Amino acid sequence: MAESTFSRTLSEIQEKIDRGEVVILTAQEICDRVRNGETFELHDIDVVTTATSALMSGTYAVLSFKVAEPDTFTKASKVWINNVPAQVGPCPNERIGILDLIVLGTQVSKIDPDYGAGDLFRDLVLGERVLVEIQTDDGQHLTSFTTLKQIPHAMLHASRNAFKNYLAFVNPGETAVSTIFHSGEMNGNYEEMTFCGCGELNPLENDPELKTIGIGTKVLINGAQGFVTGAGTRSSSDNPNLTGLADMHKMNPQLLGGFKTGHGPDIITTWAVAIPVLDKKMLTHILKIDEQIPLKVVDIRNRKPIFEITYGDVWSKTDHGVEFDKKICLKCDVCRVENICPVKAVHWESETGLKFDRSKCFNCGLCVSKCKGGSFLAHLGNIELEGVNHKVPVTLRQSDRVAALKAAQDLKRQIQKGQFKMTEPVGKISFPGSP
Repeated sequence: MAESTFSRTLSEIQEKIDRGEVVILTAQEICDRVRNGETFELHDIDVVTTATSALMSGTYAVLSFKVAEPDTFTKASKVWINNVPAQVGPCPNERIGILDLIVLGTQVSKIDPDYGAGDLFRDLVLGERVLVEIQTDDGQHLTSFTTLKQIPHAMLHASRNAFKNYLAFVNPGETAVSTIFHSGEMNGNYEEMTFCGCGELNPLENDPELKTIGIGTKVLINGAQGFVTGAGTRSSSDNPNLTGLADMHKMNPQLLGGFKTGHGPDIITTWAVAIPVLDKKMLTHILKIDEQIPLKVVDIRNRKPIFEITYGDVWSKTDHGVEFDKKICLKCDVCRVENICPVKAVHWESETGLKFDRSKCFNCGLCVSKCKGGSFLAHLGNIELEGVNHKVPVTLRQSDRVAALKAAQDLKRQIQKGQFKMTEPVGKISFPGSP
C-alpha cells in the first residue's frame, strides 16, 4: 500500500505499545526535529503526546464529604472552604451531616481578594488542612476542618478547557485597562502585549479534526487520568475546546493553582493528550511548528482582531522558564515583584531574604519587567506590529510551556511503562451547526 494512502487503527498502535515497539515522541520533540530539517513519514511515528497549561476559568470542583454527625443540622444554606464560597447542592442531604458542593474555579475568598478557588484546589491537592464554615437553614454557624483524604468524592470538572490556542492582547488606547488578561492594568499606546496558548504543543492543534479526541478519550488533567466528556462552552469547529473530568486525589499540585488577574483570581489547569497518528493528514497537522500556527492580536477593549502574528513570534527564541538570581537582588524595602506575582511564588523572609518558590512559578514572566534590580531573568520577546512605530514587548504569558512540556513527557513515560492505556472515543464530538 502506498504511503500516501496508508492508514492504521488505534488497536494496531496499542499492539505495538504492548510489544514495546511503539515510537512515541512529545510534540516538542517532533517540532524540534522538523526545525532541524528532518522529515517524517507515517511509519516514523506512532503516538505524539501533546499538552497545554493555561488559565482555564471554565473549571470547577464537585466535592462531597461528611462534616458532622447525623441530625446535627437540617440543611446547609451557605458554605465556605478556606473562605472561598461553595454552591450547596445539588443534593439536599437533609439531616445526614454530609455536604455536596460545587466550587467554581473563579470564586474568590470573602476575606482575601488574592486567594481564589484555584489556590484552594492546589492546597487540597497538597494535602493541606482547610477550614469549612457552614451556615445552616435554621441559623446555626458551624465550623470544621478537612483534608482531601477526608473528602471521598473530589472531582475536577472542565466546562471549557484545552482550547485550541487562544489570542494575544494589546491596548491601542491611551488609558490603561483593567482586564483578566493581565495581572493588573494593561498599559495603553501598545506599551505591552500579553497572550495565551501553547502553540505546537496544544492537543487540538495536533488533532484539529478531532479524529482521535472524542467523548471517552482518556487524558491527563493536572497529572491525573481522566476523560473527555464532550465539547466545551462556546466551542466551534474553528475554535474547539473540551469538557472533561478527573479525580483530584491523584493530581500533581505543580500543574494547577490560582492566578491573580486584574479582575480577580482565575485558575491554572494542565491537560495532556496522547494522539495516535492514524493517517498522513493527521501527520501534516502534527508536523506544524509554532511559526506556522497563527496567533490573532486583538484590542483588549473590545477583542476585535487588529493584527495576526504566529506562535513562533512569542515562543521561538524566547526563554520558556523564568530564573531568579538572588545575588543581584537589591533587597528593596517594598518588593514590587512580591506585590504583583500572580501565583504568589515570591515572598520576603526577614532571615533569608527574598524567596522564589519554583514549584509555584507559572513562568508568566511579569516579574522580569517589574523587578528594579533585574534579578528575575527571562527573554519574553518583542513583537513587530505593522503601523506601530516600536517593538511591543511581551510582559505577561498566561500559558506555561514548561508545565505543558512536563505533562507531555509524563504522559509519554506512562504510555511506555504501560501505566496509561489509550482509549477509543465512544462518541464523536460535534459542534453547534455541524451535521
